[in-house]
Amino acid sequence: MNSPYLRDPDVQLMLRAKAGDEGAFTDLVAAYQDRIVGIFCHLLGNQEAAEDLAQEVFLRIYRSRDKYEPKAKFSTWLFRIANNLASNSRRNKGRRREVALNPQDSGPLGMRPEEQLLMEKSGMMPSRQIGLKETQAVVRQALETLNERQQMAVLLHKFEGMSYADIGAAMKLSEAAVKSLLSRARENLRVQLEKHING
Repeated sequence: MNSPYLRDPDVQLMLRAKAGDEGAFTDLVAAYQDRIVGIFCHLLGNQEAAEDLAQEVFLRIYRSRDKYEPKAKFSTWLFRIANNLASNSRRNKGRRREVALNPQDSGPLGMRPEEQLLMEKSGMMPSRQIGLKETQAVVRQALETLNERQQMAVLLHKFEGMSYADIGAAMKLSEAAVKSLLSRARENLRVQLEKHING
């Protein structure tokens, strides 16, 4: 096997899992579980649904371990599966009503994107925290105006710190398309937030 991704330690863990090393798979779950739950929680606004989807991601990985070939970084492959499951879940969401989380609850990754954006804008000055709850709701509403692909790209970029190339690989987009997607997302957020600021 001569894959450029063999240097990725997580690829090595997955190859060990493929060879029957259950501990290696457990290490992968431990490394990514909270991150995946956090992303799903931001996308779906429901902790329980996020945990269920994260479990499905790892089940799919485990079931396909025998056929695994390192054709990308492990994280790219994992987030591609997560992106596909999130898309499917959103399509099905219209068929059932989900319970939204309290806007004050942060995900397992800490701050949600809207909270992070808010902190960047406000500098978290005590005097500006007075309207924090109201502003969080406004930012959340702004994020919800983004389409599903824009939200996923923003989460992977902001939370996972993934490069445009890795986001592109995870979402099956070119690097240029990712840049364009994130640019449109930022512009959409700016427009939505300015409506509130100029209100």
